[in-house]
Amino acid sequence: MTKSALVNLFQRYLKAFKCYDLSTIKQCYHLPCTLHTPDKVAYLANESDFEQEILQIFTVLQQAKVSEIKITKATYSESLNDAVDVCIDWVFIDENGEVFADFCAFYHLTKVVQKFKITSVVSHELSNSVELAENISVQLSNVK
Repeated sequence: MTKSALVNLFQRYLKAFKCYDLSTIKQCYHLPCTLHTPDKVAYLANESDFEQEILQIFTVLQQAKVSEIKITKATYSESLNDAVDVCIDWVFIDENGEVFADFCAFYHLTKVVQKFKITSVVSHELSNSVELAENISVQLSNVK
């Protein structure tokens, strides 16, 4: 049950990023949440903060002319109290086929009303990727 729920969540998440779908991305998160990058930590306490942060990410991706987003590896481990940790390796490719960004992101999820929601994301250089207990396959070959 956990594996299929995670695949479903991250397939929706991936598709939403590819389509710049703020509403669907918001459904994947529990507020408040935190987004950690090497440059900053964003504490998103409400919908307005969340929307502003995600729209900034969309702007960066659009300016970089990202045309493809891939998950190259995804693993997870279950914790106590309906918590799950997920590590995903991402690749963002621009319209010229060049890698715009590649990194790993470590997600902490909690179960809220029987659905997993992201409460924290920590992004690192790809060399810091962690192999967790179980693999999941998250691919949307039909979404461009």
